[in-house]
Amino acid sequence: MDGVHDLGGMDGFGAVHVEPDEPVFHQDWEGRVYALNTAMGARGVWNIDVGRFAIESLPPLTYVTSTYYELWLAKLERLLTERAAVLGQGTTFTVDDVGRVLTRGTYVRPATSTPRFATGDRVRARNLHPRGHTRLPRYVRGHVGVVQDVHRPNVFPDSVVRGDGEQPQWLYTVSFEGTELWGEDAEPDTTVAVNAFEPYLDQA
Repeated sequence: MDGVHDLGGMDGFGAVHVEPDEPVFHQDWEGRVYALNTAMGARGVWNIDVGRFAIESLPPLTYVTSTYYELWLAKLERLLTERAAVLGQGTTFTVDDVGRVLTRGTYVRPATSTPRFATGDRVRARNLHPRGHTRLPRYVRGHVGVVQDVHRPNVFPDSVVRGDGEQPQWLYTVSFEGTELWGEDAEPDTTVAVNAFEPYLDQA
């Protein structure tokens, strides 16, 4: 979707300040929010793509004024409210479950087709403006890049969030020249690599 969360290529938000020796959690509640999100994922109540879309759907002012884990907390509140019926029967995790709960699953799926594009192909990112979830950054839409790598099919986030199932798609690493994205004002010799699913691309 086109939202304030898609900040790539935008300016006017000030410098990114790096905190030296930044702790994993600044306050105890942040760790609890992380644990709750992890538990919900392990229960299968939602996956990473549904969680991302819940954050993207927050009001713009909430998004830009919230800290990282405040956004995670807002996501929790939203999804737990929306999916209350699914949470009827609780699941108890014990110490023996920690390894399983903390292990991320794979989103790679078996190939059922051949890829449309190959390494070295010139492709154009489609100028999409979906109302739902997409992993195609706004700043590359409509621009031409070169396929750098072809990855095995992955679960397609757009269809998962729509409720249409996994619909695995081939995934490509596409390299864009800075001048292609931002014109002559781009920083010299800048190249941006983006992972883009096949439905996002056309032959250039």
